[in-house]
Amino acid sequence: MSEFKKLLRKFLIWKYKHLTQQQFIYILSILVGLLAGIGAVILKNLTHYIKSLLESEFIVEIHQVFYFIFPIIGLLLTLLSIKYIINKKVGHGIPSTLYAISKLKGIMPKHQMWASLLTAPLTVGFGGSVGLEGPTVATGTALGSNLAQLFKLNQTSRTLLIGCAAAAAMSSIFKAPIAAIIFAVEIFSLELTIISMIPLLLASVSAVLTSYFFLGDDVLLHFKIEDKFQLKDVLFYVLLGITSAATSIYFSKVYFGIDTFFKRFSNPYSRLLVGGIVIGIIVFFIPPLFGEGFEVINNVLKGNITEVITNNIFNIDTDQIIVVFALLIGLVTFKVIAMSFTFGAGGVGGVFAPTLFMGSISGYLLAMAVNYSNLFNHHLSSTNFAMVGMAGLMAGVLQAPLTAIFLIAEITGGYELFIPLMIVSLISFLITKKYISHNIYAAELAKRGELITHDKDKNALLLMNIDSIIEQHFITITPNMKLGDMVKSVVAKSNRNLYPVINSEHEFLGIVLLDDIREIMFDTTMYETVKVSDLMHNAPSVIFYEKESVQQIMDKFTKSRAWNLPVIKNGKYYGFISKSKLLTAYRTKLIEVTV
Repeated sequence: MSEFKKLLRKFLIWKYKHLTQQQFIYILSILVGLLAGIGAVILKNLTHYIKSLLESEFIVEIHQVFYFIFPIIGLLLTLLSIKYIINKKVGHGIPSTLYAISKLKGIMPKHQMWASLLTAPLTVGFGGSVGLEGPTVATGTALGSNLAQLFKLNQTSRTLLIGCAAAAAMSSIFKAPIAAIIFAVEIFSLELTIISMIPLLLASVSAVLTSYFFLGDDVLLHFKIEDKFQLKDVLFYVLLGITSAATSIYFSKVYFGIDTFFKRFSNPYSRLLVGGIVIGIIVFFIPPLFGEGFEVINNVLKGNITEVITNNIFNIDTDQIIVVFALLIGLVTFKVIAMSFTFGAGGVGGVFAPTLFMGSISGYLLAMAVNYSNLFNHHLSSTNFAMVGMAGLMAGVLQAPLTAIFLIAEITGGYELFIPLMIVSLISFLITKKYISHNIYAAELAKRGELITHDKDKNALLLMNIDSIIEQHFITITPNMKLGDMVKSVVAKSNRNLYPVINSEHEFLGIVLLDDIREIMFDTTMYETVKVSDLMHNAPSVIFYEKESVQQIMDKFTKSRAWNLPVIKNGKYYGFISKSKLLTAYRTKLIEVTV
């Protein structure tokens, strides 16, 4: 046994003697918060260091050309890093975490702890039009999962630590500890109980303190409320909620469409070539789309719109209001396209920053349109609408209205605009939800029936392991077997009243019940004349191992009214599932997920 394993064993023994499980979770949640906070700091600093190198004096003189080249170089370095250094798949941060919770019992691979720290800075630092939030969450949740595995914690505790890590990552990035907790609850469907509340608080606070220690009091978004909320603005905030929903639907549709387009390419270098060229062209012609875009967001929040629109290769005269409108609409239109092509080309990043980018400009555009329109004799605060617009788009795109409200209020100090934040977020969420069933994190998992939600009954079914309820202790029979052989070699030796019929290829053909032979099993005159093929019949229904979820299996039992159903795996007979065992396993799992 290695020295590390000996020390770990001694520590676990000490822990069992001196700490309760709850106390140990508290300690681990603080440690997870610290590690996730450090991960966020490393990721942010690496990205900014790369970006600062690319913006050196030499590059600045000819940087217009490099706007086209840099994203392609970054995507190539990302692809090579994944292939030759990591040598394993690097999934999108939050979707891969959701998948680990729903299908892998909260177990995340070790390489996820550091893979995003390498690949995300290369993608974003070189100009990929995505954010750092998803990779930061992926790093934190992988740390939480592996820490839980190291100390032999159960699935429930692993899931809680993953939630703590997610909250810690967001808390560290945005310095918004309360919103970070709400984010973990909304996105990862955690139960907000006394048992989970304290670990989430500890992780979130330790992460934000870590961020303050390393980064000082610098914040991502700078906003100061100069115009207070007025009741006469309510109708325009309602309008902002509607336009935010429309923009959110556009965002999701474009993202899903481009993602489907890239699935046609099996060769990663083909994806890199197509995606890299497109993102290079977009960023070359629209430089504000280079990288995360927080500089643009901050300029919009300060009302410095000139700083945003003058950065274009055409040197367009921005004195005309119609030109300003066109340029801003172009930024909103192409940001999601640039983001989607960055992902499609193999880039690693998040969608938070693009969402905030589009939301801020969308809100500013609406206020600007009202202020310059002859239809309304009314003046709106462009900066307030830019801030609230970020919440509107986040509520629609991420389908997390509470996170949107509290995050934007917390990171901008805009609590005086809480009512507009609520109005816009609610309207945007409700309208978007009607047309887009799931957010971009969860859409793929939901399509496969693998998404964890706040519905604990469905979660219990989803988290159940189908292999644990399949019974294989059934003696099989063949169609040509005679009744006598069946009675002597099968019925006499089996303690079951059901016998699966298979052929020489081990394919399932049907079943024979004990009730089917009860009246003739002692009539020896029929032993040689009656065969299994004369007695067999179809099963009430059949379960296909690869295709059906536990929820679908439960539905089949309900519809067929059967007590046992056969399982087919890879086209072959695999075993049976009994209704009683399924219900027992379900009750056990329901208790676990409810605790």
